[in-house]
Amino acid sequence: MEGTNIMTRNLNMRKIIIGILLIIIPVVVLANYGKRLCSKRGYVCIKAKAGDTWRKLFPNQREEQIVRRINRTNTRLRRGMIIAVPKNLYSINHMEVSPFPRRIEPRGRNVLLINLRLQAFGAYDGYGRLLHWGPVSGGKGWCPDVGRRCGTPRGTFRINSKGGAGCVSTKYPVGRGGAPMPYCMFFYGGYAMHGSFLPGYHASHGCIRMFTEDAKWLNRHFVRRGRGGTIVIVR
Repeated sequence: MEGTNIMTRNLNMRKIIIGILLIIIPVVVLANYGKRLCSKRGYVCIKAKAGDTWRKLFPNQREEQIVRRINRTNTRLRRGMIIAVPKNLYSINHMEVSPFPRRIEPRGRNVLLINLRLQAFGAYDGYGRLLHWGPVSGGKGWCPDVGRRCGTPRGTFRINSKGGAGCVSTKYPVGRGGAPMPYCMFFYGGYAMHGSFLPGYHASHGCIRMFTEDAKWLNRHFVRRGRGGTIVIVR
């Protein structure tokens, strides 16, 4: 009888813990990347108002693209959304706000670094020079539609296959498939890098989302398939 009571208490405790996690996890996951920069030197943060758009706030296209990349998002502005803006926005280009070093140890082939903590990728040529960088959004941790964890695999990979602008998922939405994955580049089983919307936090089923223009550039001009091709490192 005592053993049964202990088991019941343990079960109740697990339910309480799960309930707490379900409250906490969305708060952590939905924290926009830009908010991290508000306390850093060189940045000022603004709050979007009703009716604000990227173009309205940043009429200059170059400046708009820099701010989007810094905030790791290409979705519509929402009322109350916090946006980090560099104080020297008018005099810089997007490479000057890269979170990656300009050079790494040469590998003799192209290297694509994916840093999930920084929510960014860095594309290096065979000489170790940074050619391009951009935002990413990885697995959101828990996916209610499949009832399990859905993180992004970490490690060193190669590109197995890739598709063009018409690439779509065969699995999502669940039971139907057809979710757009333009310029997909598969690096581990069904996990791929591809163009999509990035909300400023990790939001995928495990794939690595990128700005569509970045996925297109990588797919057409940077990524090579096979054993002697591009090295993909996910951290």
